[in-house]
Amino acid sequence: MAIRKIREEGDEILSKKCKEVVAFDKKLHILLDDMYETMTKYEGVGLAAPQVGILKRAVVINVGDGKLELINPSILEESGSQKGSEGCLSVPGVFGIVERPMKVTVRAQDRHGRWFKITGEELLARAICHEIEHLDGHLFREKVIEYCER
Repeated sequence: MAIRKIREEGDEILSKKCKEVVAFDKKLHILLDDMYETMTKYEGVGLAAPQVGILKRAVVINVGDGKLELINPSILEESGSQKGSEGCLSVPGVFGIVERPMKVTVRAQDRHGRWFKITGEELLARAICHEIEHLDGHLFREKVIEYCER
């Protein structure tokens, strides 16, 4: 595993839409492992492939419940609402209040290509939405209601 360079705001790759993952091979597994190690080193709760320069629909998340990998994720349902502070490894030192769903259900594939569904609430719902937005070329700044100190 290796620590990868995190792309920061202003890097054009962060504004591009990612391509679907079609090869569930060793290269993907290395990417996911490197993303997780990178996210952990920089104390993030989520990291999307474009943040390390790869335009693939893959994210890793850990909100304290263990590693979650979502390949080709799509939100099936969302409900409720929550407002809270968010930051982003690609926008260092910036925090803002963002409104997100309280609960989301997502369909995704695991590292071997098997489909599954997962429902996340509170922080997990927030992280899932934040990371999926990266896959579509969006940063959390677009949803900030007000900026805040952390």
